[in-house]
Amino acid sequence: MSHSPTPAPSPEQEHRFPCPQCGADFRFAAGQGRLICDHCGAEAPIEGDGFHPHPIRELDFRAALDAELPAQEIEETRVLQCPNCGAQVEFDEKDHAAECPFCATPVVTDTGTHRHIKPRGVLPFTLDERTARKAMTDWLGRLWFAPNGLQDYARKGRRMQGIYVPYWTFDADTKSRYTGERGTIYYVTRTVMRDGKQVQQRVQKIRWRPASGRVARFFDDILVLASRSLPKRYTDALEPWDLAAMEPYRPEYLAGFRAEGYTVELIEGYDEARDHMARVIERDVKFDIGGDRQRIHNIDTDVKDVTFKHILLPVWLAAYKYRGKTYRFVVNGRTGRVQGERPWSAWKITIAVILGLIAAGIVGYLVALNQGAL
Repeated sequence: MSHSPTPAPSPEQEHRFPCPQCGADFRFAAGQGRLICDHCGAEAPIEGDGFHPHPIRELDFRAALDAELPAQEIEETRVLQCPNCGAQVEFDEKDHAAECPFCATPVVTDTGTHRHIKPRGVLPFTLDERTARKAMTDWLGRLWFAPNGLQDYARKGRRMQGIYVPYWTFDADTKSRYTGERGTIYYVTRTVMRDGKQVQQRVQKIRWRPASGRVARFFDDILVLASRSLPKRYTDALEPWDLAAMEPYRPEYLAGFRAEGYTVELIEGYDEARDHMARVIERDVKFDIGGDRQRIHNIDTDVKDVTFKHILLPVWLAAYKYRGKTYRFVVNGRTGRVQGERPWSAWKITIAVILGLIAAGIVGYLVALNQGAL
């Protein structure tokens, strides 16, 4: 098996890497950190994989809002937009029709391009499709009242799609001033009437005193989903992501996979990040106030040095149409964590109800016999 240096992509085929021996396309081998040609077996290392002594550089948020990012931070890719779920997914120029990997809707690919902020980092796949499929079918097998047919269909059905899902990360330095009150619990004894008798009762009270102060926090890599194609509750359930293992973006990691374009714009992602900051700062303020109870009247936060990056995280995705309904499942391409739509089997539920009624009837009959014997 030969080893060749990674071939340089042409501008119009940025995410395709032809094998220098046979001309077929290389693909990125999940978990192996190199490119492999399935046609002839040739391999090519990815330059710098696993070794990047400097942290991935963030971009200036204000410059991005003012459209002042350097030209090299912007790229154009050919995408299709699904008319059903709105996903924007990169496709090869040779494809003229395809199926949306997010909802299994047949679509005709668009020949247009999508201009966007180039990814700064990518978390490569470490699980291959076979391992991800096993994780999904095992997850389905553990679900009560799931239809057996769906599990078999998922095990034997079409291949799962490896998708790099877009996220934003935000860094920010914050300083907050607050006013509020600190509550201290104390007890008093009161005499009350109970059943016609006087009894002593302890009553809890809170003594409130004014409180004010300052808290500071630096936020690093607040993660915000930049896709609308998957329910957020599914992608949240795939966390945590090992962002420390992220590689600087290189298109070689996308070879053989698809990448979704972001549909949550940068300013929308920042608004969500600010909501996250506000929740954390509120907890910091309560801790700073101290006492047994806290009241917050006002928090005034200065946010400075906001930076961001567009990153791609690996997700194995399956969208199966089974008996007229589409079921979607997602698998973390690093950990094998699974989430998806919860399928139900009507006949399994019916049988369980019938068996429950039979069991209740038997118990009732035995109780009646026992009472009759007495």
